[in-house]
Amino acid sequence: MSGTSPVLEVLLVAAIVSNGLLAGLFFAFACAIAPGLHGVSNVGYVQAFRSINVAILNPWFLLVFFAAPLTAGAYAVLDSLQTTTNAPLLAWAGAACAVISFTITAGRNVPLNTQLDRAQAGTAPEYRVARDRFEARWNHWNLARTVASIGSFISLIMAGVLP
Repeated sequence: MSGTSPVLEVLLVAAIVSNGLLAGLFFAFACAIAPGLHGVSNVGYVQAFRSINVAILNPWFLLVFFAAPLTAGAYAVLDSLQTTTNAPLLAWAGAACAVISFTITAGRNVPLNTQLDRAQAGTAPEYRVARDRFEARWNHWNLARTVASIGSFISLIMAGVLP
Protein backbone atom coordinates (compact mmCIF):
# COMPACT_ATOMS: atom_id res chain seq x y z
CA MET A 1 0.00 0.00 0.00
CA SER A 2 2.97 2.31 0.11
CA GLY A 3 2.71 5.17 -2.33
CA THR A 4 -1.07 5.21 -2.38
CA SER A 5 -3.25 8.08 -1.29
CA PRO A 6 -4.56 8.23 2.28
CA VAL A 7 -8.14 8.09 0.95
CA LEU A 8 -7.37 4.90 -0.95
CA GLU A 9 -5.74 3.39 2.14
CA VAL A 10 -8.74 4.26 4.34
CA LEU A 11 -11.14 2.79 1.77
CA LEU A 12 -9.12 -0.40 1.57
CA VAL A 13 -9.01 -0.83 5.33
CA ALA A 14 -12.76 -0.13 5.58
CA ALA A 15 -13.47 -2.60 2.78
CA ILE A 16 -11.29 -5.31 4.32
CA VAL A 17 -12.76 -4.86 7.79
CA SER A 18 -16.40 -4.68 6.71
CA ASN A 19 -16.13 -7.63 4.32
CA GLY A 20 -14.15 -9.60 6.89
CA LEU A 21 -16.79 -8.99 9.53
CA LEU A 22 -19.54 -10.19 7.20
CA ALA A 23 -17.52 -13.23 6.14
CA GLY A 24 -17.02 -14.09 9.81
CA LEU A 25 -20.69 -13.65 10.65
CA PHE A 26 -21.88 -15.74 7.73
CA PHE A 27 -19.18 -18.36 8.46
CA ALA A 28 -20.33 -18.55 12.10
CA PHE A 29 -23.87 -19.23 10.90
CA ALA A 30 -22.65 -21.92 8.49
CA CYS A 31 -20.32 -23.66 10.95
CA ALA A 32 -21.99 -23.26 14.33
CA ILE A 33 -25.36 -21.53 14.49
CA ALA A 34 -27.21 -23.42 11.74
CA PRO A 35 -25.82 -26.83 12.79
CA GLY A 36 -26.59 -26.03 16.42
CA LEU A 37 -30.15 -25.03 15.66
CA HIS A 38 -30.64 -28.08 13.44
CA GLY A 39 -30.86 -30.25 16.53
CA VAL A 40 -33.61 -28.30 18.29
CA SER A 41 -37.35 -28.78 18.02
CA ASN A 42 -39.34 -27.07 15.27
CA VAL A 43 -40.83 -24.65 17.83
CA GLY A 44 -37.38 -23.85 19.24
CA TYR A 45 -35.90 -23.43 15.77
CA VAL A 46 -38.58 -21.05 14.50
CA GLN A 47 -38.59 -19.03 17.72
CA ALA A 48 -34.78 -18.79 17.79
CA PHE A 49 -34.51 -17.73 14.16
CA ARG A 50 -37.28 -15.19 14.56
CA SER A 51 -35.40 -13.74 17.51
CA ILE A 52 -32.16 -13.62 15.48
CA ASN A 53 -34.03 -11.88 12.64
CA VAL A 54 -35.10 -9.11 15.03
CA ALA A 55 -31.75 -8.81 16.83
CA ILE A 56 -29.62 -8.58 13.69
CA LEU A 57 -31.44 -5.52 12.37
CA ASN A 58 -29.38 -3.09 14.38
CA PRO A 59 -27.29 -0.06 13.38
CA TRP A 60 -23.93 -1.86 13.71
CA PHE A 61 -24.89 -4.73 11.45
CA LEU A 62 -26.58 -2.45 8.93
CA LEU A 63 -23.52 -0.17 8.84
CA VAL A 64 -21.23 -3.11 8.06
CA PHE A 65 -23.71 -4.71 5.66
CA PHE A 66 -23.98 -1.58 3.49
CA ALA A 67 -20.35 -0.51 3.93
CA ALA A 68 -18.95 -3.79 2.62
CA PRO A 69 -19.98 -3.46 -1.04
CA LEU A 70 -19.81 0.35 -1.05
CA THR A 71 -16.25 0.61 0.27
CA ALA A 72 -15.06 -2.30 -1.88
CA GLY A 73 -16.57 -0.71 -4.99
CA ALA A 74 -15.20 2.72 -4.20
CA TYR A 75 -11.77 1.24 -3.56
CA ALA A 76 -11.82 -0.66 -6.87
CA VAL A 77 -12.76 2.48 -8.81
CA LEU A 78 -10.13 4.69 -7.17
CA ASP A 79 -7.46 2.01 -7.31
CA SER A 80 -8.09 1.57 -11.03
CA LEU A 81 -7.67 5.29 -11.57
CA GLN A 82 -4.47 5.55 -9.53
CA THR A 83 -2.42 2.46 -10.38
CA THR A 84 -1.17 0.53 -13.37
CA THR A 85 -0.46 -2.76 -11.56
CA ASN A 86 -2.55 -5.94 -11.42
CA ALA A 87 -3.89 -4.98 -7.99
CA PRO A 88 -7.01 -3.31 -9.47
CA LEU A 89 -8.06 -6.71 -10.85
CA LEU A 90 -8.04 -8.07 -7.31
CA ALA A 91 -9.85 -4.96 -6.07
CA TRP A 92 -12.56 -5.51 -8.70
CA ALA A 93 -12.80 -9.19 -7.73
CA GLY A 94 -13.26 -8.13 -4.12
CA ALA A 95 -15.91 -5.61 -5.07
CA ALA A 96 -17.74 -8.13 -7.26
CA CYS A 97 -17.77 -10.72 -4.49
CA ALA A 98 -19.03 -8.10 -2.01
CA VAL A 99 -21.87 -7.17 -4.35
CA ILE A 100 -22.71 -10.85 -4.88
CA SER A 101 -22.86 -11.42 -1.12
CA PHE A 102 -25.04 -8.33 -0.66
CA THR A 103 -27.34 -9.41 -3.49
CA ILE A 104 -27.73 -12.94 -2.13
CA THR A 105 -28.53 -11.59 1.31
CA ALA A 106 -31.03 -9.01 0.07
CA GLY A 107 -32.55 -11.21 -2.62
CA ARG A 108 -32.60 -14.63 -0.96
CA ASN A 109 -31.87 -14.70 2.79
CA VAL A 110 -33.89 -11.63 3.77
CA PRO A 111 -37.04 -12.76 1.89
CA LEU A 112 -36.73 -16.17 3.55
CA ASN A 113 -36.39 -14.45 6.93
CA THR A 114 -39.52 -12.43 6.18
CA GLN A 115 -41.36 -15.57 5.08
CA LEU A 116 -40.41 -17.31 8.34
CA ASP A 117 -41.43 -14.29 10.42
CA ARG A 118 -44.85 -14.17 8.73
CA ALA A 119 -45.46 -17.93 8.72
CA GLN A 120 -48.42 -19.24 10.64
CA ALA A 121 -46.88 -21.06 13.58
CA GLY A 122 -49.27 -21.82 16.39
CA THR A 123 -49.45 -25.60 16.18
CA ALA A 124 -46.82 -28.30 15.90
CA PRO A 125 -47.61 -28.98 12.21
CA GLU A 126 -47.43 -25.25 11.40
CA TYR A 127 -44.01 -24.94 13.07
CA ARG A 128 -42.81 -27.95 11.07
CA VAL A 129 -44.07 -26.47 7.78
CA ALA A 130 -42.53 -23.06 8.57
CA ARG A 131 -39.18 -24.68 9.29
CA ASP A 132 -39.33 -27.02 6.30
CA ARG A 133 -39.93 -24.07 3.95
CA PHE A 134 -37.01 -22.17 5.42
CA GLU A 135 -34.09 -24.14 6.82
CA ALA A 136 -32.49 -25.92 3.84
CA ARG A 137 -33.01 -23.01 1.44
CA TRP A 138 -31.69 -20.44 3.92
CA ASN A 139 -28.63 -22.57 4.70
CA HIS A 140 -27.94 -23.02 0.97
CA TRP A 141 -27.96 -19.28 0.34
CA ASN A 142 -26.00 -18.58 3.52
CA LEU A 143 -23.25 -20.88 2.28
CA ALA A 144 -23.22 -19.07 -1.08
CA ARG A 145 -22.91 -15.65 0.54
CA THR A 146 -20.28 -16.98 2.94
CA VAL A 147 -18.12 -18.09 0.01
CA ALA A 148 -18.65 -14.74 -1.76
CA SER A 149 -17.78 -12.79 1.40
CA ILE A 150 -14.64 -14.81 2.00
CA GLY A 151 -13.70 -14.25 -1.66
CA SER A 152 -14.14 -10.52 -1.20
CA PHE A 153 -12.10 -10.47 2.00
CA ILE A 154 -9.20 -12.44 0.51
CA SER A 155 -9.21 -10.50 -2.78
CA LEU A 156 -9.13 -7.16 -0.99
CA ILE A 157 -6.28 -8.26 1.28
CA MET A 158 -4.31 -9.44 -1.74
CA ALA A 159 -5.04 -6.16 -3.55
CA GLY A 160 -3.54 -4.30 -0.63
CA VAL A 161 -0.36 -6.32 -0.32
CA LEU A 162 0.61 -6.84 -3.95
CA PRO A 163 3.00 -4.27 -5.40
